[in-house]
This record gives sequence, structure tokens and C-alpha cells, in this order.
Amino acid sequence: MVRKEDQRVEKGDARGGAQGRDDNNIIVVKNLTKSFGDNVVLDNISLAIEKGKTTVVIGPSGCGKTVLIKNFIVLLRPSVGEVYFKERRIDNLPESELNEIRTHYGFLFQAGALFDSLSVGENIMFPIVQHSRVTKRERLEEIVRAKLAMVGLEGFQNYYPAKLSGGQRKRVALARAIALNPEVILYDEPTTGLDPIRADIINELILRLQRELGETTVVVTHDMKSAYKVADRIIMLYDGKIIADGDADHIRNHPHSVVQHFIHGQVSEADLAVLRASGAISKAQFLPRDFEE
Repeated sequence: MVRKEDQRVEKGDARGGAQGRDDNNIIVVKNLTKSFGDNVVLDNISLAIEKGKTTVVIGPSGCGKTVLIKNFIVLLRPSVGEVYFKERRIDNLPESELNEIRTHYGFLFQAGALFDSLSVGENIMFPIVQHSRVTKRERLEEIVRAKLAMVGLEGFQNYYPAKLSGGQRKRVALARAIALNPEVILYDEPTTGLDPIRADIINELILRLQRELGETTVVVTHDMKSAYKVADRIIMLYDGKIIADGDADHIRNHPHSVVQHFIHGQVSEADLAVLRASGAISKAQFLPRDFEE
């Protein structure tokens, strides 16, 4: 339960760009609402993503983090509102025009989404061939080597995804995401399912690519260690709205109780009360004695 004093949404200019022109902003959403039937996932959000910076989006499961970044690339279209890329409205474009726009984005899906039937090298070549950027095999192989070197996997070209660890698959998926030299990279839960060491390798790669390529980065995560390490800016979504927006120190010291519960991994008193409430155990449940001989 959110306390009454916490119900207000943090106000501000959403980093400047949702209203009017700002050349520092590469992605802008205006009054974005996304619903699935009667379920409103994003509720009238206005937000600008600054060029060349790393923006991290945090929030509880189901709060709309992935839905938001899918609207950035128009993999989902707003129910209401507008999406702009480099000052051009894109949410109303046909798929044929969106295909070209999407070549400016790299998307690292949560599960990697590699093609199991293709080798590592063929996975990375796939978007290049699809968009007819390069056709000569020698040049394709050169690009693959360069992208794999960037993620520390040079020499893995002929491996297949089934032979790789979870962390290696994430890194191959990242190499594929940067195959077309995108201006924006969107990461969906990049450290999920990885142990702390391999998760930190992904964090270091996010920092390295942002530093060396100068691209704009948006990271969706619930991993606060990762968020604090890579972010220039952290946004928290809750109940379809942005309730916090600022740098790491701003988020650490934010007065909103929901923000504090989330970043410290603490269940709220209201939820604790429900968990602690006494009640009868369903007859369908097994008890320890049911397994005793």
C-alpha cells in the first residue's frame, strides 16, 4: 500500500524533452499510455532520453519497464500518445518505414533470443544481411570478429548457442545487437539469470560500449547493483507512472516509501501484514508429515 503522502508523482521536466525541442534528446515520448484490454500498464508518461547517456529503468515486476522500451522502438504501439526518434514521430509509421528506423537501435532481449540453428557468427551476421549493409563474406567475417572482440568472445564464431554458458549467450546477443553500429542500445534485464561475477561482466560491457561507441543506452533492470554501476540517470516506474527520476544518489535518498522498499529489497508493512495473517491451510496443500513413512 502506498502512503497518501507518497501518492504524488515526482514533478519536473522529464529531462527537458517531452515538451518542445531539445537537440540533446534522442528519444521522446509524449503522454504515452499503453493498455492491454482493461489493464493500463503505462499511464500518461512523458519522458525524454538524453543522447549519449545511460538511462536505467527500474521497478517491480509487471510495472511496464519492458513495455516502455518496446514502445521506444515501436515493437509495441501506444494506445494513446506519441513516440519520437531524433525529432521524427515514429509510432504512426508503417512497418516498412519502421524497419529502417530500427536499424538505428540495438535490442538485447532478456533471454538473448539467439537462433539455435545458427552459429555464433551467423547470428551476428543475420541483421547485417537482413538489412543489406554488407554482402561480401570476407567483410561479414571481419565485422563478426570485431563485434565478438568487443564482448570478449573473439574465436567463438563457429560455436552454437547450445554449447555456450548463459553469460556467453548474453554476450553473443549483445554482439548481435551492436552489429549495425546502432545509435541506441536497449537492454532488457541484461543480468537476469547470471551469477554475480558474470552479471558484472555484462555491466562492464555496458560501460565499455557506451564509453567507446558513445551510443545512447537504456537498461531495464531490477538489479540495483547493476543500476547504480552503469546509470547516469535512474527512472523508477510504479503503478504505470514515473515516481522517481534522478542520479544514483537521488534514488538512494528518495523520500518515497515505495522507492526505498524497492531499492532495499524490503516488503512493505501492508504486504507483511497479509503474509503474517493467520488462516487455515488448504487441504490440497502437502505438509511435512505427508512425506513421513
